[in-house]
Amino acid sequence: MWIVARYAPTALFSLKSAAATSSGGKTLICPTPFAIKMALLDAALRTLGQDAGKQLWPAIQDLQLTIALPDQVAVINTFTKIVRPKKNGPNDDDGTGLITPLGSTIAYREYVSFGGTVSIAAQASTGDRLPDALAELFAHITYLGKRGSFMQLLMRPTAIDDIDFSAEPGWVTITQDQASFTMGGTLQMLDDCGPKMTRWNSTTRPARPSAARSLEASGTGSAPTRPRRRVPPARCCGSAQWPR
Repeated sequence: MWIVARYAPTALFSLKSAAATSSGGKTLICPTPFAIKMALLDAALRTLGQDAGKQLWPAIQDLQLTIALPDQVAVINTFTKIVRPKKNGPNDDDGTGLITPLGSTIAYREYVSFGGTVSIAAQASTGDRLPDALAELFAHITYLGKRGSFMQLLMRPTAIDDIDFSAEPGWVTITQDQASFTMGGTLQMLDDCGPKMTRWNSTTRPARPSAARSLEASGTGSAPTRPRRRVPPARCCGSAQWPR
């Protein structure tokens, strides 16, 4: 049984690949399995609590995911001004008498504008029915990828039986290796939760929407936010066959 959720992007999408640097931020054109699963884990921690998040994590980790992007996807590239630590330590580069630890520079950034809805289908790795609590988490996802890449759920997630999304036009399975590639498509490496990623760590301070690795959660008091990344193992290559 598949759970299908449809979202309307309400902001530009951006998610740097694992190989990107702070200065060269080329974006992927779709959320990775890792980003989707961490968004579900974040929703579980916020709405159900830490104990429920621990119980749901094995099912989230092993989800099979398929995604459908709109027919039109535009990638916008730009240069932006950023600050970062100076290579030679704090100094007075400008002769103002002020010794500062940060210096100004420019960085390359890319943002994606979707020309329609983004649909995500999820299924348990065993093919069994997903827990009802996990299916409801799709309604609590507010952004995918970089913080600020907001998504608006269009309707209640629906359950669909006996369908092969790999044979459906426009749908791409992103949690398994691609055996073939169409020249009219775009090939990108997508990171996912590897088999050795069995632990996570919640935190109460804001963090990037990605993964972590310690099961002894230390968050208390305020609601835990999305876990911090601890170099997850990448194992998936997604072949996206969308029009250029």
